Amino acid sequence: MMTTEPTSLESQESQESLALQEGLESQESLSVLYQSDDFIVVDKHWDIRIDSKMWYEKHTVQTQLRHRFPQLADPSTYYGFRFCHQLDFSTSGALCVALNKAAAGRAYRCFKDRTVTKAYLALVRGYVEEQTQTLDFSIGKNSSEGKTHMMCIEGTEGCENPKPCQTGLTVLEYGLYDGDPVTKVLLQPLTGRTHQLRVHCSAIGHPIVGDFTYSSGADDSPYRMMLHAHLLHIPLEPQPLLVSAGDPFLPAVDPKWLPERTLRTVEATVEALLERKLEEDRKTKEEEKESARKEEERRRKRRKEQRTEKESEEQRRQCQEWLSEWAGD
Repeated sequence: MMTTEPTSLESQESQESLALQEGLESQESLSVLYQSDDFIVVDKHWDIRIDSKMWYEKHTVQTQLRHRFPQLADPSTYYGFRFCHQLDFSTSGALCVALNKAAAGRAYRCFKDRTVTKAYLALVRGYVEEQTQTLDFSIGKNSSEGKTHMMCIEGTEGCENPKPCQTGLTVLEYGLYDGDPVTKVLLQPLTGRTHQLRVHCSAIGHPIVGDFTYSSGADDSPYRMMLHAHLLHIPLEPQPLLVSAGDPFLPAVDPKWLPERTLRTVEATVEALLERKLEEDRKTKEEEKESARKEEERRRKRRKEQRTEKESEEQRRQCQEWLSEWAGD
């Protein structure tokens, strides 16, 4: 029995159909963590851009949102949705989207005032010895040939306009990834610079697993970069926004990850972080209140002094008048 080979046209149509199906599946795969009248928080997939003006970038978070929530797209904006912050192409996790201009402004002020709390989970190469530390390296743009898409720490050849950057690091677990020693860590960006977490981890000799860019192209075997935006807390009024995007770095999700020693759980570490942040915010508000009270006292004292000066001047004027009248008599 003869079999007919597909023609080149049929093969092309089949490939186009497959690509269309994959694209549809990609659009449908958007995971929503939180939704209100003002905000949506999604669990961004790894290796997908938030938005793009390039015609060939068909699958972005923006197109996923348009597909899932066409009625919420704002025609007055270029992308249809207002992203409150950024996540790298290779990073997964919590991404906040404002649904109107007023909500975007409220969120923007929180990010601008650095009152937002973010925490990331990561697997990094090697065993990190210092279990809790603050990474403090100024970061600037790399102007070296072939590296202009990268950032670098101050002192690196070609590092332009470095700015102070700090990242909190807490070790959670030690183990193996595909047989190689790795450490699972919680990272808290205390400042916000492009690629900050990736650059800081690389700077201490523990690059993030799967970070092709900051491993000089050497770390290309993992299926993804192991960096995930786990926690997002925006202190909005009257109701703060608090969202967790789960933990993708579990043996049940990725059997190549084998934890060997646990120091602390993700849940306990995040709870302690939020309590610490709450205490810091409380102290800050008390200091601001005390500062405002002292300022008001200074104003009252100054007004009183001005009244006294005015009264004294008036008294001197009257006294002078009396003296003049007396001298005339």
